[in-house]
Amino acid sequence: MSQPADSKKGCDSVRPDLAAVLAAKAETLDEARPQALARRARTGHWTARQNIDALLDPGSFQEYGQLARPAFKQREGAADGLVAGIGMVDGERVAVAAYDYTVHAGTQSIINHAKADRLLNVVHRLRLPLVFWTEGGGWRPHETNVDARSYEETFVMMARLSGHAPTVGIVAGRCFAGNANIAGLCDVIIATRRASLGMAGPPLVEAALGLKLTPEELGPAEMHESVGAVDLLVEDEAEAAALAARYLSYFRGPAAPGEAPDTARLRDVVPENRRRAYDVRRVIEGIADLGSVLELRPRFARAAVTSLVKVGGRPMGVLANQPMYLAGAMDSPACDKLARFISLCDAYDVPMLYLCDTPGLMAGPESEATALVRHSSRILTAAANCTTPFVTVTLRKAYGLGFYMMGSLPLHPSLYVGWPTVEFGAMGFEGAAKIVHREELAAIDDPEARRARELEIAEGMRRDNTAMARAERFEFDDIIDPADTRDVVLKFLNSLPPPAPRSARKHTIDNW
Repeated sequence: MSQPADSKKGCDSVRPDLAAVLAAKAETLDEARPQALARRARTGHWTARQNIDALLDPGSFQEYGQLARPAFKQREGAADGLVAGIGMVDGERVAVAAYDYTVHAGTQSIINHAKADRLLNVVHRLRLPLVFWTEGGGWRPHETNVDARSYEETFVMMARLSGHAPTVGIVAGRCFAGNANIAGLCDVIIATRRASLGMAGPPLVEAALGLKLTPEELGPAEMHESVGAVDLLVEDEAEAAALAARYLSYFRGPAAPGEAPDTARLRDVVPENRRRAYDVRRVIEGIADLGSVLELRPRFARAAVTSLVKVGGRPMGVLANQPMYLAGAMDSPACDKLARFISLCDAYDVPMLYLCDTPGLMAGPESEATALVRHSSRILTAAANCTTPFVTVTLRKAYGLGFYMMGSLPLHPSLYVGWPTVEFGAMGFEGAAKIVHREELAAIDDPEARRARELEIAEGMRRDNTAMARAERFEFDDIIDPADTRDVVLKFLNSLPPPAPRSARKHTIDNW
């Protein structure tokens, strides 16, 4: 009987062919490459293998293509600059890939594209979540004229994973050209503050435009965070790995319930003065399990907040208007941000919670010049075609088409409730009063008397559109005590059937 392949005891010697394989594999490891390790340490970065080790459960990594070498044989390159395989994160399977910046600046090559293609095809068939460290400088120029494989599926396969399985791109250093394109094809991008990112690197920019820039000047991470290209900005690679693991946890179904917040505080979040703003993040924190809120794109489109949370251990996506910015009015960036978040949650059957407090779509020529006509329709298209169950809580203002897009009854929420502070309107009541009663107001010569009459009419309209008035006309399923909001959301989540098993994706996720 032959000895089991995994048995090593009792072997006093190793055959030459096995010894050659083991030695070649050992040469690719960090311990065998002290100079490369030192170079990374000097710049304050981790190696590809250190990043993977920080994410995966110990001993769970099955590597693909460890013995691969550059097609351009005169050049050395451990694993041809791409470490890739499958492992476990918190006991759940996940695929990983990391370009190795110590091998020709993390560039993409004939062989490492073949490795990526092989892994991504396995990822697609098994519907594995993917974490991809994309640091690198695009195509490797040394292999431009190498007579070998002349095509790659990498970018196409990354696009095909959209909505099929969660994907996370991590950028911890310089990431340009094809490497940046891979990051942009991921569902979310996590970047460290030292990262730089761009579709054209400094040499190409200098050749095309005559601008001599460092990578950090060309595409700093903070700039990409502010414009929405980077979803999450972190301090270092350790935090990036931890955040990637945490992000994936929202797509695995229920976990153990977390600690509940002090829900009584929700009663005082909305100010009694209607003109005062408040931070909607306080509402989210008063509903979610403590420490479970993960906000995506926090510095982009600040009139909206999009967060992944857990309520009683159940994952949920929360999308909210933010009264602290533009009074919660929905401009083009906010519509884009909300639409993409709906698409993300719907693709992976993550239930949603809408928190509505908006005076409507942003008005004015500057807003129209951003193509708001088109951008605002994106959120409605995403919401109207979403099949994932959601609950809507209207907190205060619910005006115009902005309110209509924020989980209104025509979008068929599974539960539609409001707080006592709700006020409805096709537009702001004072504006409506001026339009509807234009002739009456024009006939009042005294400006102070005219203004007093405007306010009187507006207040009458408001009384007809309060939470109680709307509830009496059965335009809400319920008006609730703000302190009961978490309990209401838990009851909604507990009422849901498990998502239907899927062998194929529902839809792709808009990259923007």
